[in-house]
Amino acid sequence: MSNNRYPSFGVLLVDDEASFLRSLSIVLERRGGINHIYRCQDSREAMGIIAREPIGLVLLDLTMPHLSGEELLQQITENYPEIGVIIISGLNQLETAVHCIRLGAYDYYIKTTEEERLIEGVRRAIRLQEIRLENQEMRWRFLTDTLERPEVFASIITQNKGMRSVFLYLESVAASSQPVLISGESGVGKEQIAHAIHALSNRAGPLVSVNVAGLDDNVFADTLFGHHRGAFTGADQVRAGMIEQAAGGTLFLDEIGDLSLASQVKLLRLLQEGEYYPLGSDRPKRIKARVVVATHQDLGKKQQTGEFRKDLYYRLRVHQVEIPPLRRRKDDIPLLLEHFLAEAAHDLGKCKPTIPKQLPVLLANYDFPGNVRELRALAYDAMSQHRSRMLSMEVFRRALDQQAVLDKPDTHAAKECLFSPDQPLPTLQEVGELLVEAAMERAQGNQSLASRLLGISQPALSKRLKKKDSPEPL
Repeated sequence: MSNNRYPSFGVLLVDDEASFLRSLSIVLERRGGINHIYRCQDSREAMGIIAREPIGLVLLDLTMPHLSGEELLQQITENYPEIGVIIISGLNQLETAVHCIRLGAYDYYIKTTEEERLIEGVRRAIRLQEIRLENQEMRWRFLTDTLERPEVFASIITQNKGMRSVFLYLESVAASSQPVLISGESGVGKEQIAHAIHALSNRAGPLVSVNVAGLDDNVFADTLFGHHRGAFTGADQVRAGMIEQAAGGTLFLDEIGDLSLASQVKLLRLLQEGEYYPLGSDRPKRIKARVVVATHQDLGKKQQTGEFRKDLYYRLRVHQVEIPPLRRRKDDIPLLLEHFLAEAAHDLGKCKPTIPKQLPVLLANYDFPGNVRELRALAYDAMSQHRSRMLSMEVFRRALDQQAVLDKPDTHAAKECLFSPDQPLPTLQEVGELLVEAAMERAQGNQSLASRLLGISQPALSKRLKKKDSPEPL
């Protein structure tokens, strides 16, 4: 298990002053949340540490005995070009700074005067390294199409390629400390994805879930940040917020698109600064949890209309996955149907029935506005009414018929779509033949299902098919 170090790679501090190494370590941990630190007081030992340990970033002094910072910088960039180097020097010399940048350093900071800039610079360098590692991992996974931990996704029933791409992406960004935005329609399984992200990250702490829809600003702040005794009327004792409860783990904020603008400001500050204030406290606490958010709304459109802050939107979408709706995963419908019927049979104490061959075909022609959650509800309803060996299709037919009424298309819009004014109109016979052909293709040759799609009786469809297949008289 991970011990929740940040970042996932090591940060090596190289300086011949022991007191500066100690103070820099404390500043990075307390103010930057950076605790995966290695220290080296003898510059001659630095390359050996880099060879042994998973170093991704080096903070390097220039003026040192034995091996100067400039010489060590050249050795690192030549032998380990993937490792970032930041120079921290007591010399405030522009020429020296430019020379170090040319040799391959990320940045150059003065020891005594630029503490705040240094912390921000280290965070920025860590983020660049994380992006590089994630891209490298992603390329490898997509090229090899290899899931390293398929057991994490075992509870997500799918054989869909789009879902597999989501799994590959999640494995690639699992080690990152940055937020993850999960988007997708209601019922697609966003919470399951959040659980998978938490499991993949190997964090020792728990997954703590909060549905933020409907929370006003005060309740949101109290729920996340907690409060001290006497912070407000009724605050009789200290209460830890969800952030503290999720320490070392994952904080999952569901329905983030419904968050008020005032609460969005608080969340933005939490993500930017990495710290928060419990209500009634003037001492900040550092967040020690990874933030994962989910929404069924289009945050891109919401930020364009001013309903969602742009700066928060871009903070949240550092890593983003969109879960495809069930209508784009029709190859999953038979698998999910089998799974939910077996689950329902077990819960209801019944034997799992035989599934009619026409049922998967019928469901493949349905849009499932409620997605996987709706299919599960239909399966349970059908099982509760099941009496014979063969599962009845009536429950599914009723649901599909009701949805067909709700989704009845606008005939004017349909005309605009089908018939361009620049093209001649097809004949009635041609349109009819095209509709019949399309319905039979969707129904996989089943006349009963095709007739339902067309809104005509089966005998009427059979008559049309026979007429179509009959040779024209000479």
